[in-house]
Amino acid sequence: MQAQKEAPPDMQCKDKFLLQSVKVNDGATTKDITPEMFNKEAGHIVEECKLRVVYVSPPQPPSPVQEGSDEGSSPRDSVSENGNVDGNDFLNTAKTFGEQLDFQEKTGEVRSLISKLTEEKNSAIQQNNKLRQELELLRREGSKSRGGVSSTFVIFVGLLGLFLGYLVKRT
Repeated sequence: MQAQKEAPPDMQCKDKFLLQSVKVNDGATTKDITPEMFNKEAGHIVEECKLRVVYVSPPQPPSPVQEGSDEGSSPRDSVSENGNVDGNDFLNTAKTFGEQLDFQEKTGEVRSLISKLTEEKNSAIQQNNKLRQELELLRREGSKSRGGVSSTFVIFVGLLGLFLGYLVKRT
């Protein structure tokens, strides 16, 4: 295959790679692997997997121009006298680009973790409110039955006692 000079404008590609694998004996070396081993017609079991090529546009790299005031510096400071780019600037830019990719991956992980924790927090709040309502209900029921003997019942028993005492004394 030939490398493309630039990505297609629609970022679509029909290229595919065919991966083939075969089972070999233990201790086989790279010298033992031959093209004949991948021939299905010869009775070999060949596992195949097609990988489709997908173009992914890279994130915008950071500006190679350093921030701050560089009024006295020449724009060609990073180019040597023979016209070659200074390797240190290239390495610094590549390193910064790699750090930005790592940051973006970590940002996605952090957002996922934050949303998960937010869901757990909301669930805990709902459970807490439900338990508070149940506790309040139990307190109300407890206060109704906690009175023991009502004052009406005491008055009734007292009057009954007086009446019975009056009847017993009369007889």
